[in-house]
Amino acid sequence: MSNEAEYLSSSGRQLLERREFLDNSATALGSIALTSLLGGEGLLAAKRPTINPSRPYAPRAPHFAPKAKNVLVIFCPGAVSQLETWDYKPDLIKQDGKPLIGGPAVTFQGPAGNLARPQYDFRPRGQTGKMVSDMIPHLAELTDDIAFIHSLTSKSNTHGPAENFLSTGFVQDGFPSIGGWVSYALGSENDNLPAFVSIPDPRGIPQSSVNNWGPGFLPAEFQGTPFNASKPLLHLNPPAEISTKQNQAARSLLQRMNARHLEKNPGDGKLAARIASYELAAKMQLSVPEINNISSEPAHVLKSYGADDTSNPIKAGFAKNCILARRLIERGVRFVQLFNGAYASGGELNWDGHKDLKKQYDVHAEILDQPAAALIKDLRHRGLLEETLVVWCTEFGRMPMFQKGAKGRDHNPDGFTCWMTGAGVNPGVSHGMTDELGRKAVQDVHPLYDFNATILHLLGLDHEQLTFYHNGIERRLTNVEGDVIKEVIL
Repeated sequence: MSNEAEYLSSSGRQLLERREFLDNSATALGSIALTSLLGGEGLLAAKRPTINPSRPYAPRAPHFAPKAKNVLVIFCPGAVSQLETWDYKPDLIKQDGKPLIGGPAVTFQGPAGNLARPQYDFRPRGQTGKMVSDMIPHLAELTDDIAFIHSLTSKSNTHGPAENFLSTGFVQDGFPSIGGWVSYALGSENDNLPAFVSIPDPRGIPQSSVNNWGPGFLPAEFQGTPFNASKPLLHLNPPAEISTKQNQAARSLLQRMNARHLEKNPGDGKLAARIASYELAAKMQLSVPEINNISSEPAHVLKSYGADDTSNPIKAGFAKNCILARRLIERGVRFVQLFNGAYASGGELNWDGHKDLKKQYDVHAEILDQPAAALIKDLRHRGLLEETLVVWCTEFGRMPMFQKGAKGRDHNPDGFTCWMTGAGVNPGVSHGMTDELGRKAVQDVHPLYDFNATILHLLGLDHEQLTFYHNGIERRLTNVEGDVIKEVIL
């Protein structure tokens, strides 16, 4: 208060104090509003990467020194059972055929049946002696190099929303995929290929389809480009009647016209971005056919992946996709998303083992195991695993009991396993734990927010600082949650 206050009555001083309080409050509220507006305009301390519209894919610096340069995600849609693969539960074997005391009478698809032992034998692997299923013998050989997280949880028990949650951090549609966030943050180190490529399974696309590689509200140039070894990009090549010389001349003319148009409209970021996209598409006419030419691989490489398996064309197709993934990583593609499994189909086309899990998993494991293991070994052999983070994931897990009247397991978002290997990963670690029957995460519980935060961390990105202003909110992959799982990284 001013010195004049001493001449006021007690009631007068109180009134002056209230006025000063209101003045100060108004100033504070104004500051908050200004901060929000400045933040929305990107005028405060930079959280978001600076994007040159004419070079949206230019390499950008991470927040801090990264452990990994690239990411390869092996995504198994349909929800792989942790109990048949990575999470050994001897108590479940002992209680086989018994009812789950205090367990749910009804699960996702109906009445629950009795507890059911793992449908495959487990045995100790490597120097760690970790128990891993015989269902995946080739991947089991890599156990010493893997960091397992056995205590992940999801926010949905439905495939589509759960795929969304794993890929985007939200169960709803319309949010950017993790690959979109990474390409937005870091750009690309290859001028002729996209920063983010998604490789659908030979059997089809996953349940939530393009949401898994979509840009959401990020600029469209940061969406993933989907193609696989058997189905290259649509409309990539010019019509047969157009010669290479004619095609090059047309592209050159278009480039000059675009440049002239941009000169007349300086500062038009959207125009510059479109031109950059067209130029990348033109470059891909040359780069994609070459990278898709799996036949150029030596015979011993094709054999090691199982790409020459004529008895199982789906396995051979997935193996070729694995080789394509390695070739993309070799050429500096920042984020490669490789799918093993397609859309919901009663477990016929993916890992959704409701009806007869053992019969279905025999099929799916044969397709996954050898090619995926060969991919990781090949990356190591070529020195690429030192800078590449490899992630194996699925949208949720499976219940320890069979469904009533069936030989399959129902959906379980309350405790399941994903893992990492490669750059920055602490090998031979098994972190977190489900209960004695594998139903629920009980130790070091991690929502999938933590899993995605850890992936970003290994790329040198702070998940709390990687944001995009949308509809009045600084959005991020991990929403308002997420902690790095420090136990699985070096």
